[in-house]
Amino acid sequence: MATSPTVDPRPGPPAGGTSGRGPAPAHHPERRVGTLAGLAAYSLWGIFPLVFNLLDAVAPGEILIHRIVWSFVVVLVLLAVRRERHWFRAVRSLPGALARLSLAAALIANNWLVYIWAVTNDHVVEAALGYYINPLITVALGVVVLREQLSRPQAIALGFGLAAVLVLTVGYGQVPWISLVLACSFGGYGFMKKSVPVGAVTSLAVETMVLVPAALAALIALQVRGDAAFLHGSVGRDALLVGLGVVTAVPLLLFGTAARRIPLSVLGLLQYVTPTLQLLLGLVVFHEPMPVERLIGFVLVWIALGVLAADALAARRRALAPVVVTEAS
Repeated sequence: MATSPTVDPRPGPPAGGTSGRGPAPAHHPERRVGTLAGLAAYSLWGIFPLVFNLLDAVAPGEILIHRIVWSFVVVLVLLAVRRERHWFRAVRSLPGALARLSLAAALIANNWLVYIWAVTNDHVVEAALGYYINPLITVALGVVVLREQLSRPQAIALGFGLAAVLVLTVGYGQVPWISLVLACSFGGYGFMKKSVPVGAVTSLAVETMVLVPAALAALIALQVRGDAAFLHGSVGRDALLVGLGVVTAVPLLLFGTAARRIPLSVLGLLQYVTPTLQLLLGLVVFHEPMPVERLIGFVLVWIALGVLAADALAARRRALAPVVVTEAS
């Protein structure tokens, strides 16, 4: 998947993104712009399988290399346009930020590689399941890493998620590793990014900067060995490989527009557009099978997400409820 920022499904007070500015009031034009931008971002991430399917003749590792290199180029251009010349110095000034973003880079590289492999090897439906599971992984990380108290609805949701994995393991005859690797790597990636208070473009710049040296070395090695697809095929395919930088950056910018204008509760609901579109593409466009055990697994995950959503909405209502003060007589 793209560098799709994770929206925390855990209950909490309403918030308006990462810029420090609250969301626009309901029915405000900015709220409408934010909703449309969020919908566009998650929709673009949802149709990524169509892009990678066009590159099925290219090895997943080479696709990953080009995505890293050209994404770095694009974000540098964006930072130059914004006149953000001291972005790296700003990150270095934050204690531990560079180390955390380096770990985030390793996690997202792993996520991108498995996702590309899944799409080009007819496992789009399994990839979609991984991104449905992701909010459950976020809750689990909060409990395991941050020692957060698990609420009863969250425990029920995680129970349904575990049941889904068990059903799929029995049905497949093996652990659904694609879904779990995508969910865990993306959940960990989001967890690392949340701990570093920098903008999405700056964060992606650091992450790709960390990965670029190895990517360039691998690209040179492929060219020297004569194994590279780039510059050894059609102009259209080369253009698509170069265009992966723009494909990565555009939905990220749209997400940033949305996060500044709409509440996280709305953004949290919009995030399910991505795996839903992926699922539809897998079934309708790529004609992947949906055996009974896979359908049961999906239903169990959907129930878990419904429980999480209900819990988060209830917490939001409690946070917004007026406090009644009774005067002493």
